[in-house]
Amino acid sequence: MKNATRQAVLFEDLFSRPAYVSFDEPRQSSDGGLVLRAALDRGLGLTERLARHIPDDRQPGKVIHSRLDLFRQRVFSLAAGYVDCNDAERVAADPLLKEACERDAIEDPDLGSQPTLSRFEGAVDARALIAMARDLEDMVIERHRKRRHGKADEIVIDLDPTDDPTHGQQSFSCFNHHYHGSCFLPLLGFISFDDEPDQHLFLARLRPGIATARRGSLRVLRRVVPKLKMAFPKARIVVRLDGGFAAPDTFGVLEDLGVKYAVGMGKNKRLLRLAEPSMAKAREKHDETGLMARHYSSFRYAAGTWKKKERRIVVKAETTVHPGREPRNNPRFVVTNLRDRADLVYEFYGRRGEAENRVKELDNDLELGRTSCSSFLSNQLRVLITATAYVLFQELRLRAARTQFARCQVGKLRERLLKIGARVGVTVRRIVLHDPASYPWQEAWRRIALAVGAVPV
Repeated sequence: MKNATRQAVLFEDLFSRPAYVSFDEPRQSSDGGLVLRAALDRGLGLTERLARHIPDDRQPGKVIHSRLDLFRQRVFSLAAGYVDCNDAERVAADPLLKEACERDAIEDPDLGSQPTLSRFEGAVDARALIAMARDLEDMVIERHRKRRHGKADEIVIDLDPTDDPTHGQQSFSCFNHHYHGSCFLPLLGFISFDDEPDQHLFLARLRPGIATARRGSLRVLRRVVPKLKMAFPKARIVVRLDGGFAAPDTFGVLEDLGVKYAVGMGKNKRLLRLAEPSMAKAREKHDETGLMARHYSSFRYAAGTWKKKERRIVVKAETTVHPGREPRNNPRFVVTNLRDRADLVYEFYGRRGEAENRVKELDNDLELGRTSCSSFLSNQLRVLITATAYVLFQELRLRAARTQFARCQVGKLRERLLKIGARVGVTVRRIVLHDPASYPWQEAWRRIALAVGAVPV
């Protein structure tokens, strides 16, 4: 183990007596809650399952850090807020992070260094990444099949592209006119069940910055829908997509798969003309009240590229009001094969914003966009590492049911459940974590620990 930092400071007049501060405790961890993450991962077998696809052509006799060790180190470090390989220089000796990666907290060498992790990220190939992504997909579906015993009335699939700004010479970083800058365009996929509030990540695929929203999405749907039908044979499957996915081949694939769908659609002159009666009714409501007004309706429509096949269009005719401005017409359109009332269909479509909240968690709390490697494949591995960490956080949120953390976002889960100062004691028979007696969420933490496999003592 590297020598702990011996520098110290003294606050002479701050408290009732001088305060001496020294960072010299080698058996102390800043992330005592990582034990929850390690327990979840062992229970699911997630990191072990994904890491087995990463090739390793190194000489066995010279290997200190296995591929599994390095993958776990990156996933657990990211979960604790250490997003860069450079952070290994600061946390590779953390005793609890070592234990989470199945290293002895005191006796074993430190975890991988920044150069070791960078070589690890650069060694992955496309075949391994595809296999890891498919395994993550299968694992998420199987986990929820077991959790719900194969029962669900409705499963919703949300696919959502997001921009990942780039600032260097990364491969396939391209200028995207819509986002006004160079970027990647990852595609994220989520599934949700019945009235459960969370959308569960099953797909995180990095794409070039000039990719269309639809690129790769139809292959995903052709692969995932049959798996969900097999896992949940009685469930109605509904696919919800924004306007970037609206195209004849998208509708054709969804109909061939036998699923329901609600897909946003951009405006055109014919749609605006067909929506005029609804806009007139919304405007009448506004004239009566002076407030924003909406009117929902639907009609049949076939674009020229749809080969004369008419589909149902739901329109939300809205008159918006802003102080100091004239009222403005704001019609919105959704293509659907759902038969519910127009207002209910549009309300259902509008709930896709919840999936966007999951995207914000990935971006803000787990820094999905930290794709600064020059190699596109290395950046895809980073995206999968982030996805793995997020799946574990979502599992943690499930295990926190009936506690105040059941609906917390990733940042707060990390702050309240993982960032606990702990002294690591090691005896012949056990490892003892001494957490602060003043930790304010002890009861909730204990309930979650029991839910992930701990036993009361």
